[in-house]
Amino acid sequence: MDLSTISISSSLHSPFLHQPSLRPKAASLSGIFLRNNPPPLFSRLNRRPIAAAVQQSQNDEFVLEDVPHLTNFLPDLPSYPNPLHGSQAYSIVKNTFVSQEDVVAQNIVIRKDSPRGVHFRRAGPREKVYFKPEEVRACIVTCGGLCPGINTVIREIVCGLNNMYGVEDILGIEEGYRGFYSKNTVRLTPKVVNHIHKRGGTFLRTSRGGHDTQKIVDNIADRGINQVYIIGGDGTQRGAACIYEEARKRGLQVAVAGIPKTIDNDIAVIDKSFGFDTAVEEAQRAINAAHVEVESVENGVGIVKLMGRYSGFIAMFATLASRDVDCCLIPESPFYLEGRGGLYEFLEERLKENGHLVIVIAEGAGQEYVAAEVSAANEKDASGNRLLLDVGPWLSDKIKDHFTKTRKMPINMKYIDPTYMIRAIPSNASDNIYCTLLAHSAVHGAMAGYTGFTVGPVNSRHAYIPISRVTEKQKTVELTGRMWARLLASTDQPSFISSDLEGVVQDINNDAVRWEFLW
Repeated sequence: MDLSTISISSSLHSPFLHQPSLRPKAASLSGIFLRNNPPPLFSRLNRRPIAAAVQQSQNDEFVLEDVPHLTNFLPDLPSYPNPLHGSQAYSIVKNTFVSQEDVVAQNIVIRKDSPRGVHFRRAGPREKVYFKPEEVRACIVTCGGLCPGINTVIREIVCGLNNMYGVEDILGIEEGYRGFYSKNTVRLTPKVVNHIHKRGGTFLRTSRGGHDTQKIVDNIADRGINQVYIIGGDGTQRGAACIYEEARKRGLQVAVAGIPKTIDNDIAVIDKSFGFDTAVEEAQRAINAAHVEVESVENGVGIVKLMGRYSGFIAMFATLASRDVDCCLIPESPFYLEGRGGLYEFLEERLKENGHLVIVIAEGAGQEYVAAEVSAANEKDASGNRLLLDVGPWLSDKIKDHFTKTRKMPINMKYIDPTYMIRAIPSNASDNIYCTLLAHSAVHGAMAGYTGFTVGPVNSRHAYIPISRVTEKQKTVELTGRMWARLLASTDQPSFISSDLEGVVQDINNDAVRWEFLW
């Protein structure tokens, strides 16, 4: 193993480079590939040399997808020693500070001759910071829908800034993006946020839409804010990217850090989103209730509708954890009702076998069937998301009509929709710890001068990720992956793939973000 500097192509974010099978050979694009004696080139964004220990091989490839730094457009910005140098808590840490050369690999399962692939900067405190604590005025905003753990993230950003860096001037922007120009703020201190993690919802309140980049950045400048922490989903993160770009154009020393939030766990690149574990745990309570109900009556049929607009992760994981589910329907997997191998046939067999059954369905599943029978305008919410039709009652009615009218078989239908109960609860212990790590990673990154980034675990190591990477596609369940196969084995349900649907599923798999869970 030799030390060798790397060169990063100016086209780091090209989709072409993200497909290993389509990447060109070293001879055709030397700007990407390692050489035995490469010239001292730099990462695309930060203009800093990065050394990496590499095995000299014709197929070796190391790509760093870097995040912006304030010195990219403010080259004379001074740095200061990190206050953690004098921290009693951190004095016991063997390696208090993360090296500039530490990176996190996006893919850790590779073959001997595979390219090394895409890497991200490792999150954590740096030796130098680009803000004096007494000069920091930070703000926190929450946008979009509710999710367990938001209050924990707010609390830990405040406590992290104050306890680790001595920052005392922290504002809470109320009611989402529009709170910036509506002058809705609250002063945040460790005492104010001390107990909010025990509550669900968001202490700062939230809203959808309301993003006006010019007004927001005008307000940031007017108030003298120089650190912005934005908690929200993919639409919110796109807004964060716009705020960063406008601040950069104006030459403002403003660090913009995003903390990705979605209860559906559909954010690309990162292992999982905060609140997901809590949602799965709470979803099981609804499934257990449905199972108790249907077990207690003759021909009991329970339907539990869970969150999952485009991704069925909550439904899939709750089903796997429960063991009481007979059929799980998700947006990624088309299904059909009638005919051989259809849902009706399977339900009839399961009822005859067990005398009861439980179905879990994600809210985005079967939308094409509901739309064909229900006249509805193609409306969107304030965030630009398409409003879904309510598949739960539709499926309940279809199953009830099939058994009572077509099969002349009475059933006891039990329908449960725990959506708002799940969204509104506080995070569990696992998510509380996870939210703390996310918040502290964001604080360390902003103090170190990084901006226009989002944070999250990549293969269990927290990293700073370009916002464009977490917003370019949504993560979806891979129907050819092992986790979905485990679910099919657990429920013993059919795949519902007929010959006319095979091409549809193939298209879905080709378009989806590949995400193989290796648990």
